[in-house]
Amino acid sequence: MFRTALRNVLAHKARLLMTVLAVMLGVAFVSGTLVFTNTISSALQKSSAKGFDHVDVAVTPKWQDAEGDKVGKSHELTRAMVDDSARVPGAERAIGVVTGFTAIAGKDGKLIGDGFQSQGGNYWGTEDPRYPLTKGHAPKGEGEILLDSETAKRTGYQVGDTVRLSVDGPVLTPRITGIFTTDDGNVAAGGSLALFDTATAQKLFGKAGTFDEIDVKAKDGVTEAALKAQLDKALPKGVVETQTGEKLADDQAETIASSMSGLKQGLLVFAGIALFVGTFIIANTFTMLVAQRTKELALLRAVGASRRQVTRSVLIEAFVVGTVAAVAGLAAGIGIGVGLRSLMGTLGATVPDGPLVITPGTIGTAFAVGILVTMLAAWLPGRRAAKIPPVAAMSSVHAKATTKSLVLRNTLGALFSAAGVAVILAATTMDGSDGQAPMGLGAVLLIIGVFILTPLLSRPLIAAAAPVLRAFGVSGKLARQNSVRNPRRTAATASALMIGLTLITGMTVMAGSLQKSIDKMAAEAIKADYVVSMANGNPLSPDVERKLKQAGDVTATSPMRNAPSRIDGETEFLTGVNGATITRLTDFDVEDGAFEVGGSKIVADDETAKSHGWKAGSQVTVAFEDGKKQQLTVAGIYQGNDLISGIMIDTATLAPHESEPADMMVMVKTSDGASDAVKDTLEKALGTNPAIKVQDKKDLSEEIAQMFTLMLNMLYGLLAMAVIVAVLGVINTLAMSVFERSQEIGMLRAIGLDRKGIKRMVRLESLVISLFGGVLGIGLGVFFGWAAGELLGTRMATYELVLPWGRMAVFLLLAATVGVLAALWPARRAGRLNMLQAIKAE
Repeated sequence: MFRTALRNVLAHKARLLMTVLAVMLGVAFVSGTLVFTNTISSALQKSSAKGFDHVDVAVTPKWQDAEGDKVGKSHELTRAMVDDSARVPGAERAIGVVTGFTAIAGKDGKLIGDGFQSQGGNYWGTEDPRYPLTKGHAPKGEGEILLDSETAKRTGYQVGDTVRLSVDGPVLTPRITGIFTTDDGNVAAGGSLALFDTATAQKLFGKAGTFDEIDVKAKDGVTEAALKAQLDKALPKGVVETQTGEKLADDQAETIASSMSGLKQGLLVFAGIALFVGTFIIANTFTMLVAQRTKELALLRAVGASRRQVTRSVLIEAFVVGTVAAVAGLAAGIGIGVGLRSLMGTLGATVPDGPLVITPGTIGTAFAVGILVTMLAAWLPGRRAAKIPPVAAMSSVHAKATTKSLVLRNTLGALFSAAGVAVILAATTMDGSDGQAPMGLGAVLLIIGVFILTPLLSRPLIAAAAPVLRAFGVSGKLARQNSVRNPRRTAATASALMIGLTLITGMTVMAGSLQKSIDKMAAEAIKADYVVSMANGNPLSPDVERKLKQAGDVTATSPMRNAPSRIDGETEFLTGVNGATITRLTDFDVEDGAFEVGGSKIVADDETAKSHGWKAGSQVTVAFEDGKKQQLTVAGIYQGNDLISGIMIDTATLAPHESEPADMMVMVKTSDGASDAVKDTLEKALGTNPAIKVQDKKDLSEEIAQMFTLMLNMLYGLLAMAVIVAVLGVINTLAMSVFERSQEIGMLRAIGLDRKGIKRMVRLESLVISLFGGVLGIGLGVFFGWAAGELLGTRMATYELVLPWGRMAVFLLLAATVGVLAALWPARRAGRLNMLQAIKAE
């Protein structure tokens, strides 16, 4: 039986090639994803570990939890603690560390790299072992900085050059006094690092006289654990905590692995869909191969082979095909991993150097996926063939499945579909997160149900195309009949496209609806022309608002300042605004009272008011950050949204209680409204600062919707991969259909149907099957998009359904294109059949 299985594989090389390609694509994306993420993760972890070479024990401040009327805050690390750490017997040295956001402009005036990776810090003394100088000398005063060598190389900056940078708003123009090397992971990943002297760094980052961390290096022969024990005794208990360098490196490695897991999971979704779609092709291929060899398998049964041996022979074929596909897929996956890493470099997202990482786990996964998927897909056709009685098979009296024989399947499909629709409709009536799990369950049930029902649905839907197909004469009529001749095969072929289009249509509907809702939210809630904020989301200096007020076109400004407080024993963040101008910059629906902010009057959003039981006129006792209390009056309750919500208080009331006021954003109203010229004026008023974003309402809504756009673009990539696999499936189905209908095609040629007519028949059959899958996928996608939107609508008052008719037409055209392209080779093959040889074919 083993030799028979191998002979069958070799005898059907061309037909099995498509199956190998389908499996190979899925395996390639799985292994490519693992190679890519493991390589990047390993390089970042090694680079990060090097960054801890100068740290044996790190001392960090403990967080003081909020209690009663006390606002939670962090303890402080003082210079005295640094000195105490340095005097510990096992310590060689102790360095006080200060870090913060530092945006550096390149010579083109634009921000270097990603805002979140643009960092600044302090250079300890005249010679800091953490940052070896390659050129120049240590910085002194606010007018001097050091720059890392990688950033200097990328930007062309040299010692003596003046750079433009910003820490929290105002532009600084220090001179570069030195270039240093570093193993900092952010720099290795494409970020930048600027170093000031310690006093300047503390002043700029708002940490006068204090440090973020104390890094202690052990003397030779002193272990990290021993040094940690000494520091625990020497430093104030309950104020600081200590960690060894090894623990820090491990935590950093875990953080990197965790951050890479999101990317890995996203890429593996692509691979999973390709494998899922490929499974239909494999099952289809083996079903047709087994059907074409029914007499051969029956003869094996007649000469003594058992049912188990027949099934085993089919599984051996699948094992050989899966192994070949796994090997080819692993090789292609390694290439994909290398390509993705190069692509990151092309896009500007540099990563540390490191070897290509191909783990035993990656190899094992590639083989497991390739072989298991193929064998599972081939098991059912093999088992079904083994059940056919030998005499019936040899005499061809066994009939193909008819609509009547599919009663059980149709009943099961109807039950699954009905259950799925019922659960989804029930989920749309639930509130937000409560409905997510039922919605997911309903979606899975409905997709399974529709997949089971697809053979039944193929008849009426394809019959609907009859009037169009009649225009093509005999070829069109035959194409329609061939499409519904074997409903299971048609369904399995169409399902590949259906799944891809369901996902992409659903997400397109949701993304378009969310974009419209966010635009509407911004238009309704914000009357300001511009919103000014930091590029990385950090707080702005109050100087930013003062500079904006001085710009000629500005008529009103208000900060949005976050400040912690304690209300009713709970931590609540207050939003400081300019009470005199806030009503000119925002427009909220007031549910109770009036929107008045000033003195002791505050306003609260509906959710916050509901949680505290407030209404207009309620008296609220607030404990501020400095511990002082004040009784405030709730003047009004407004309807908050995802852009702006919370408790608003006048900055004049809030400011006396703040030690370091910082604005999350500043809203600006101008006399001439939003325009490029006004935006340019505002940017110039802020010194053309690389760290600050000046955004109008359109920019703001697009930034919020960017996450959905990114997800949608990923799904478009997923669709492209599903389309490739679907094309292979349609080609495979048509090629085998042509093979098994060789005699029929020969008869059609003999009675007068020319080569063009034969080719047209095959092309139209392919087009009908592809459009059938496209219509099902788009229909399901619209339903899922509507249902998910109903769930989102419970949390977003401005949500409204938007159907992207243009894009849906493009998706349908794409399905048609798949059908046309997939039919090229099978149609050519059918047209070239010799009619006499075809008539004699078994």
